[in-house]
Amino acid sequence: MLMLSRTAASLYWLGRYIERADFIARLVEATVRLDALSARPAGEDAWGSALTVTYNEEAFAETGENLTAQNVARFLLLDKTHPGSIQQCMTMARNNARAVRTALTRDSWTAINRAWLLFQNCAGLDNSAATLSLIEAVKAEAQGFEGALHRMMKNEATAFIRLGGAIERADNSARLLDVKYHLLLPKDEKVGGVVDRDQWTTILQTVSAVTAYRWLYSEGLKPDLVIDLLMTRPELPRSLAACVEDTVELLAILGKRTGLQGEADRMARARLARMHKTRSKEVITSGLHEYLQAFIRENAMLDAAIARQFRFV
Repeated sequence: MLMLSRTAASLYWLGRYIERADFIARLVEATVRLDALSARPAGEDAWGSALTVTYNEEAFAETGENLTAQNVARFLLLDKTHPGSIQQCMTMARNNARAVRTALTRDSWTAINRAWLLFQNCAGLDNSAATLSLIEAVKAEAQGFEGALHRMMKNEATAFIRLGGAIERADNSARLLDVKYHLLLPKDEKVGGVVDRDQWTTILQTVSAVTAYRWLYSEGLKPDLVIDLLMTRPELPRSLAACVEDTVELLAILGKRTGLQGEADRMARARLARMHKTRSKEVITSGLHEYLQAFIRENAMLDAAIARQFRFV
């Protein structure tokens, strides 16, 4: 059981690190494009929000560097001194993948190894074009891993990887929405203005939801509808609702296969029951920030419960 627990933990964190790296890549890409808008570059506000979303404000401040696009992009992609960069995420993903190499297919291992090699051969980021080129390569390898995962056997290994991805995805989406709603809009800008619309579009781009928004809502871009999409629409894979549903489903699969059921299952089912009753307009009225902060805390508690239930060591 000890070896099984170590294997389960490595698979789970493999899923989390790959998902985290993909999210940071998409966030930096969207921020680069937002900052490059000729009408009104977002500048420090956009890059500061990228650090806030990824919980890297303090780590970046410790570097003593100025808050510029090049410095923040390099910090979030290539910095080796903190665990929040894509390079470190890929290193941790590769380390976990090596620990469970026999549980992975050749295609899934190759995608992870290629993503890791991208950073071993990267000398630096001199401009936005170089940043976007590296990001596209990271996204391609993350998508390659996801595709390989879908072709793997539907067993405990794939379930643990997907479970880690679902927990990480829920955290990322909640933090992204919380930061945008409360911190991103510059103080001298009005809600509904050009900068506000550009930033909401950036949010949709970060979670690959521009087309989904157009399909599900006939109205133009409205903040309350973007919030509804990211919170309550299970059709969107990166919505809170989809992540909550996936977590319950994956825990049920693992419970049947391993015989380990308990606290995490109960927490996940209770969260799903509340999500089914959640209405985005009511949440906005009562306090979106408070709701999202509570969701993030509960997601962290669920992560800890999963570790206890499956005896991660």
